[in-house]
Amino acid sequence: MISFASSAQSTLGVEWEIALIDQHTGELVARAQEVLTRVSERYPELLEPSLDHAHVAGEFLENTLEIITGVCTTVPQACQQLISVTDKIREVTDELGLDFYAAGTHPTAHWQEQQVSAKKRYQRVVGRGQYWGRHMVIFGVHVHVGVDSRDKALPLVAALTNYCAHLLGLSVSSPYWDSVDTGYGSHRTMLYQQLPSNGLPFHFENWQEYSDYLHALVKTGAILEVSEDRWDVRPVPRYGTLEMRYCDGLPSIRDVAAVTALTQCLVEFFSRKIETGEKIEVLNPWHAQENKWRAARYGLDTEIIVSNEPQVRPLREDIELLVTQLEDVARDLDCLPELQHVRNMLAEGTGADRQRAIYEKTGSFHEVIRDVALQSRARPIR
Repeated sequence: MISFASSAQSTLGVEWEIALIDQHTGELVARAQEVLTRVSERYPELLEPSLDHAHVAGEFLENTLEIITGVCTTVPQACQQLISVTDKIREVTDELGLDFYAAGTHPTAHWQEQQVSAKKRYQRVVGRGQYWGRHMVIFGVHVHVGVDSRDKALPLVAALTNYCAHLLGLSVSSPYWDSVDTGYGSHRTMLYQQLPSNGLPFHFENWQEYSDYLHALVKTGAILEVSEDRWDVRPVPRYGTLEMRYCDGLPSIRDVAAVTALTQCLVEFFSRKIETGEKIEVLNPWHAQENKWRAARYGLDTEIIVSNEPQVRPLREDIELLVTQLEDVARDLDCLPELQHVRNMLAEGTGADRQRAIYEKTGSFHEVIRDVALQSRARPIR
């Protein structure tokens, strides 16, 4: 049976994927290794994974950096780690004429021209996925939340499938692909689920069933190791966490903070329910799948299925109700301002909305790209 590491409840880790673009043209550039080399010369500690501080690493594509926090207890602490690392990286990227681009997809990039990292696990994605593997020019935000008991892990995964639409809807930022409006808020979601180990999680009654499933995937060659089962929300046994992977790339630390706070509060909220023996109603998988598609297609401007009766409600309204419901938990976790920023995101509209508005006004993808890059320089909520 697969072991589950010990982890303090509701501790945090955040992974923020950032693409590199040329400051003048706005196009993606395969210069991540050059940036990492220069960063290592000035701040060698930033390339060393640590539980105590954030670090930076390469990713699937040679145009991408991933900022990874250490183990944090609060959202503000995680934000400060992200700020510290990105400020130091900017010393290098500004000198090189590069900027950050953090959204689900780049609006004008040609997937055929993007270089994949030489790492074996990334080459395997392309080798096995072929056409779809080469299309993974996508960027996201992942949030790990500590789970203090293996017995909570799968119930928490099941509970968070109810909130795919909420987390994805807030983050949709990939309406354009190869200079075409796809009609989706999150084209990234539609691309990413083409790979067989990705997508919404399956349901298992107990940890033994889940362990058997992972062993079967490895034994049959579907994956080489358990970490390659890349569900939208999944247990991460080696860290003792639940990882939320629904979200498109988010352009600013303040938006990353809001989604991180919402994720942390949801996990803590349902962990408390599990501890008291309360049963959590989980949406039927066909309802969860429909909700995911609606959020990817329409962003916040959709109705979602909120119960198995079934009953529907506007997504914006349900997110507002959810934020109110989670405010006491957020006070306990010291992330109330960050959680309340979700309301600002509802009022301002999604990243996809903003990109489309700028393009409609200017007729220029360059202006869309420039705006995303400028947002990455915004400071956090506090």
